[in-house]
Amino acid sequence: MRVVLSIAGSDSSAGAGIQADLKATSQFYGCYCATVITAVTAQNTLGVQDAYQLPTPIVRAQIESVFSDLNVAAVKTGMLGDAEMITTVADELEQRRPKKIVIDPVMISKTGFPLLADEAVETFKSRMIPLATLITPNTHEAERLTGVSVVTIEEATRAGQALLELGASAALVKGGHLEESPGTDVLVTPKETHLIEREWIETKHTHGTGCTYASAIAARMAYPRDWSLFQCVESAKYWLTEAIRYGLDLGHGVGPTQPFWGQEWGPWND
Repeated sequence: MRVVLSIAGSDSSAGAGIQADLKATSQFYGCYCATVITAVTAQNTLGVQDAYQLPTPIVRAQIESVFSDLNVAAVKTGMLGDAEMITTVADELEQRRPKKIVIDPVMISKTGFPLLADEAVETFKSRMIPLATLITPNTHEAERLTGVSVVTIEEATRAGQALLELGASAALVKGGHLEESPGTDVLVTPKETHLIEREWIETKHTHGTGCTYASAIAARMAYPRDWSLFQCVESAKYWLTEAIRYGLDLGHGVGPTQPFWGQEWGPWND
């Protein structure tokens, strides 16, 4: 059993954040999700109504508890909130040195609620990005982190290269908002660039897509197979596409993806 640790915020509607990470990771045979909660949000399919960041001592204590007892194969980070939280998490990860770290730079909700303070962006760039085995920004996050306008595949590639220059080992610029080839993701590594292409599905029910995708990649990276990063991302992208296809029409707004889409024949394995 491989342990994936999610360090992220809680979503009361369970479509994103820690709850999405738990559900996504559990769909990959042999993976177990432990959690460190950084914040509690009041949110639903209509948006985020409020958020409360946990004190950093309890976040540090959670991280220490998990690492002191469980053999963590991969870490996925999500909502970190402010510079103090970023510094706390970065300090702990630098000390623990997990082999695989997937960083999802959660900055703003789909409805515009800020999830990362403006003044914390530079701290995120200097402390978190250099820890990333893989960083997974959407186009808006990539623009904010690099200053590169991301509308085309070529621009997404440039943004990915800029993230490598900031210290990331690899970058996956997600193309859900690209004007050119929407849904095509760009994986940039020091040696090569891959386009991760899957069917574009027209649906509004995409709440938690970023969290779900990053968790699926972390689970694949933790899985006891000698897969390349490209294989891990491509496999997770296929699985995510189906989770979007079967998205749930819940509530009155943007429903969540469906990580249990494969349950009719058992946990998704291949």
